[in-house]
Amino acid sequence: MMRLMVYSHDAFGLGNIRRMLTICEHLLSEIPQLSILLLSGSPMLQGFRLPLGLDYIKLPCLNRGNTGEVAVKYLGMDVDKTVKLRSELILSAAVNFQPDLFLIDKKPLGIKNELTAAVNYLDNNLPETKLVLLLRDILNTPEKTIAEWQKNSYNQLIDKLYVLLLIVGSRQVFDFIKEYKIPENIAEKVYFCGYIRRHQGYKASEVVRQELDLNGKEKLVLVTPGGGEDGYQLVSTYLQGQEFLDDNQCHIKSLVFCGPEMPKEQKQELQQIAAKYPQVQIREFSNDLMSYISAADAVVSMGGYNTVCEILSAAKPAVIVPRIKPSQEQLVRSQRMDDLGLLRSIHPENLTPQVLMTELFKVLENPSYPKNIDLEGLPRITRHIRNLLADKITATQLKFFYSKPNQSQQLLAI
Repeated sequence: MMRLMVYSHDAFGLGNIRRMLTICEHLLSEIPQLSILLLSGSPMLQGFRLPLGLDYIKLPCLNRGNTGEVAVKYLGMDVDKTVKLRSELILSAAVNFQPDLFLIDKKPLGIKNELTAAVNYLDNNLPETKLVLLLRDILNTPEKTIAEWQKNSYNQLIDKLYVLLLIVGSRQVFDFIKEYKIPENIAEKVYFCGYIRRHQGYKASEVVRQELDLNGKEKLVLVTPGGGEDGYQLVSTYLQGQEFLDDNQCHIKSLVFCGPEMPKEQKQELQQIAAKYPQVQIREFSNDLMSYISAADAVVSMGGYNTVCEILSAAKPAVIVPRIKPSQEQLVRSQRMDDLGLLRSIHPENLTPQVLMTELFKVLENPSYPKNIDLEGLPRITRHIRNLLADKITATQLKFFYSKPNQSQQLLAI
């Protein structure tokens, strides 16, 4: 049995945990005799379907709001003590699970360097354990990312400890090496895997449209702010935009997911507003969002990595209103993809109900479907992980082979 330990960066929204679960599920389906232990503080972890072969340790929740400052989400403890608790849980997992490979999401040493003890333990006691850093296509603006990597000496750390950097993105959209001025010795470890293709969901589009009571002539617009923690403005603006529907747009129906992390008061306010519009249905969350995206004629969303991958996978016209605080990665992503004609982007400072609905009417009347974008992230990640585990895979297969009695042994036993 091969052991993979996975760390999911989890201080804001659902994006990181959704991405890591998708990767874990694919790895388990493609690599036999693999066991995965996932470490995450995501409050929604238990809300997802977990594949066989995966278990997890739930870390205490941290939160990084619009200010960018890390805070404790639920426990009555200060940040330093909570990070210390998380760090000790992660170290205990490394000591007892003894991973063959440690896949780390986003930051080389985790949130507030909470992986330091575990990484040092592996380096000193399990030097054959391989460390792999998984990075989304865009971290932040080049200026801020370069400064952060220099401040934290990430290049030196990666050079010493990591065997691979896997970028789940495309150079066509954003050249990670060039934009972030990655030095040559680190660039040699970088592989662009492409974006992560998402499956079409558990429900057929016809089933979804029947569920939503849509007739053949009606258009479905799906509205999603991701986890929803900072999604109030997008949803509120969209609901206000319903006033701009005239007789020619009465065939538009909308399904809005507020997101499980939207504050309760905001959610209740939006539900009251939505109640005025019979063409709008509003819900909190779905662990099968892809089924609804696939059934939609257009999507209005924020610019998170996972949502964009889902839109690209379903090849749906979309209007994106990116988050710009505390990180501007969504803004950079949506602008670059707008330039490539993959979707339409509205800067949140320019967002009004009229602007949003005008852009939506354009994509509904003259839809431009995303195409010619690399979505082979999962098989490429799997190939790299399998290659790194090749020696272990061979040893496991040989052990299995020699543990089975051959025909002559079976005859002797008789």
